[in-house]
Amino acid sequence: MTILQPPGWPRPKGFACGVSAEGTGVFVSGQVGWDEQGRFAARDLTGQVRQALRNVVTVLAEAGARPEHVVRLTWYVTDKREYLAAQREIGEAYRETMGRHFPAMSVVAVAALLEDEAKVEIEATAVIPR
Repeated sequence: MTILQPPGWPRPKGFACGVSAEGTGVFVSGQVGWDEQGRFAARDLTGQVRQALRNVVTVLAEAGARPEHVVRLTWYVTDKREYLAAQREIGEAYRETMGRHFPAMSVVAVAALLEDEAKVEIEATAVIPR
């Protein structure tokens, strides 16, 4: 995997401008912050992010992939201000679960998610090297 950083662009914090990779693609559908029984233990955004990322890692493992194989994440959050206010805690939860691997990422504020209790949904794309 190669991180893409155009010359002269400011280096982003917590994500990459782009990533190129060759290998087997793994596509993880949107994961919300519920546990294996479909229950939301956390009501706060950071707790739901932590659980959603754990869910992503669990699905990745089914394909033999690990967090460092993730090339792209798309986050959908229901409250932009809550996300911005919790960035430090979200960053800590991210590093606890994903390590210091920062792929290409987008964060999109949405009016609602399908699960009423969900504050975040995270999709992942990974590439397992050949």
